Amino acid sequence: MSLFAWRARLERERKQKDWFFAVNPGSPIPPRKREDFSGLDYYPPNPEYRFKLKLHEYNEKNRLRMTTTSGEAQEYIRWGEFRFRLGGEEYRLQAYKRNPREQRLFVPFRDATSGRETYGAGRYIDLDPERHSIDGGKWILDFNEAYNPFCAYSEAYTCPLTPPENWLDIPIEAGEKYASETGH
Repeated sequence: MSLFAWRARLERERKQKDWFFAVNPGSPIPPRKREDFSGLDYYPPNPEYRFKLKLHEYNEKNRLRMTTTSGEAQEYIRWGEFRFRLGGEEYRLQAYKRNPREQRLFVPFRDATSGRETYGAGRYIDLDPERHSIDGGKWILDFNEAYNPFCAYSEAYTCPLTPPENWLDIPIEAGEKYASETGH
């Protein structure tokens, strides 16, 4: 995919999400705030935060209980690890699944923007094999697709909190930002 096509697709998806948040009854934006909702805030698309990476899938897949925003816990399977370089340093993020039959990978993360420019509990990236899996067993991990969970906008939703193993000490200035006036 060309850089132009990538950017156009990302911008189109952001507009679709803004429309959904503004008018759809399933929007996590509280109804009283939808009238003034003019769209989410995003970092500008940046291809430096888009990686083609091998998933280092674990032979032994351990289970992990993630605490949620409601204080409950949800069980996930630690499926594999992505390794990427930013600023000359190597970083790792764990990818999870809810069950072994699931095809999609879940990559929650916190970074140095969390609680300042982005949601404090972290952001998520969902990797769908039809869209993110590429030749050679690699995946596209694109931080420009990072989003805030619905629980950032409404207490009606419960979301898993990013486990400490996916906390990054660098800023990831890509994807969705968070404006507290939009949320609860």
